[in-house]
Amino acid sequence: MTWEGLNRRKFPRVKFPCLVKILVNGEKNEAQLTHTENVSTGGICVILRKGLERLTQVDIEIDLLDGEDHIFCHGKAVWVVRRKATDLFKPSFYDIGIEYGDIKKEDVQRIKAAVDHLARNESKAKI
Repeated sequence: MTWEGLNRRKFPRVKFPCLVKILVNGEKNEAQLTHTENVSTGGICVILRKGLERLTQVDIEIDLLDGEDHIFCHGKAVWVVRRKATDLFKPSFYDIGIEYGDIKKEDVQRIKAAVDHLARNESKAKI
């Protein structure tokens, strides 16, 4: 899959460096703390050191850094892209697109408000 294909998305995304914890298959020892590459109301792109298989089920905890409670939901990895290593001593990382599963409506609204706010600020910065 090319990046051009990834840019035709159903949900608008914005760069938003919030904190995310990914728990794979309910295994606490598989938890990965990371940050986002971008976020939308339909899903999130995270950067992980270890790749996931497509359709892997995950539990997600998102801290929007807005002073509110964390968002908890399920999701599944819908795409995985391996980044190139930057030099011999740095490992490759993976961009992983995760589609939300059973996310609460009020949590979607919080994400939407954050996305809309950031999108407005990005468009003002381009003027």
